[in-house]
Amino acid sequence: MISLTHLRTQLEHSFSPLACECTLTGDHSLTVKLYHPDSGQVDLVVSGLKVANLRTPASVQALIEELRYELQSNSLPRSNPVM
Repeated sequence: MISLTHLRTQLEHSFSPLACECTLTGDHSLTVKLYHPDSGQVDLVVSGLKVANLRTPASVQALIEELRYELQSNSLPRSNPVM
């Protein structure tokens, strides 16, 4: 398993200028929060990630790609609903 400090550093490098917070829960699942350090505005929170799956550089890279996809999906412009 990768250390949380190392994971956070890799995520912040991959998603700069966003900051990252990684929290480990009692059941060994991980919550990752990506946010703007100046305003505190949260762009993405993903919970329930299995820490045991983050054993290799490839698995960490796969997590980064998944988070990048989720972040892009979250930031797509939304059209106004039809009334």
